[in-house]
Amino acid sequence: MGKNNFNWTAGLFMIGYHLLMLFALPVYLYNHTPSGTLVAISMALVFVTGVSVTSTYHRLYSHVTYRTNKWVEGVILLFSTMATQGSALRWAYDHREHHAYVDTDRDPYSINKGFWYAHFLWLFDKPREIQNRVVSDLVKNKLVMFQHRFYGWLMAITNIAVTLYFGWLLDDYLGSFFFIWLVRTFTLHHLTWFINSLAHYWGTQRFSREHSACDNYALCLLTFGEGYHNYHHTFANDYRNGIRWYHFDPTKWLIWTLWKCGLAHNLRTANEFKVQELIVKDSRNELFDAIKKSFHDQKEILESKAQNMTDSLLEQLAELNRRTQYYYNQKKEKAADLELLNRLYSELKSLQKSTKEEWKQFRSFYKSLVKEKYPARMQ
Repeated sequence: MGKNNFNWTAGLFMIGYHLLMLFALPVYLYNHTPSGTLVAISMALVFVTGVSVTSTYHRLYSHVTYRTNKWVEGVILLFSTMATQGSALRWAYDHREHHAYVDTDRDPYSINKGFWYAHFLWLFDKPREIQNRVVSDLVKNKLVMFQHRFYGWLMAITNIAVTLYFGWLLDDYLGSFFFIWLVRTFTLHHLTWFINSLAHYWGTQRFSREHSACDNYALCLLTFGEGYHNYHHTFANDYRNGIRWYHFDPTKWLIWTLWKCGLAHNLRTANEFKVQELIVKDSRNELFDAIKKSFHDQKEILESKAQNMTDSLLEQLAELNRRTQYYYNQKKEKAADLELLNRLYSELKSLQKSTKEEWKQFRSFYKSLVKEKYPARMQ
């Protein structure tokens, strides 16, 4: 990397605060014992600013998975600014490029260039010029453009203000500097960077193998729900990363809560049947791989059974999708026939039951051949 291609602003900032963490923090800890309250506030701010980034920079701006009013947007954007991850416009531009060209040379943080490059070394590269056509919707957003123009000042002001406030509140300005600013920034940065590196390196690929993104449930706990990365790259326009209610995804829960309070709208989700279809197709590929590797004597019989079961299940899912859409379309009609609706509902329930039974049989067959993992339960 030549000096003309080095991102001096970001590079010097990151090198500087990492050196402070490496040399100054141990000296501070040798001479001071931080209070539990100080550490707790620091970690709470990691969570608040982290969820703010994932809910605005990522799911609102990069993928437009929901909409909210300007007051809510402004508040969350304020906390996102404090996260010190660049402006929303720059962040969203790089992320849209990442999704468009994932794992290629045009991917800003391609895992194919190495784990550490994807983790944070890409930030030392001179930033690419923002093409307005890629973020044309955000260029029209006054809040986004205001934050982009004055990002440096806004980032500094928010961080200085929160550091001074907690320094005054706890009567520990030095401790506040190290934990409210330095440790918080270091922690949040690396947790965020794990999504670009570890989530493209370690985990399962249940929905698609056409890209390197993986689902890593342990990583979800560290990245505010962003660890369901294979699902996200496959269904990027879904406001959820964890699609089941029990999946740890606080960003999803925040957006859902805003919606329930009337503060968010146009929440976008992937078609459930499309999700199930991809699981079946991926499982079929794994079945064929397992049969070829371990069941040579019964290869043709097992392959035929696997093909028939998956074809049947895919047909069932397609029919269930068609009938579900038809039922809800009829239900929306003001002059809908009640007797027709009851009949359609009864048929739909019967089809759902038979599809779940077929899914259960498919899972049982899958587990008998592929020992290490099995498809998610049909909901």
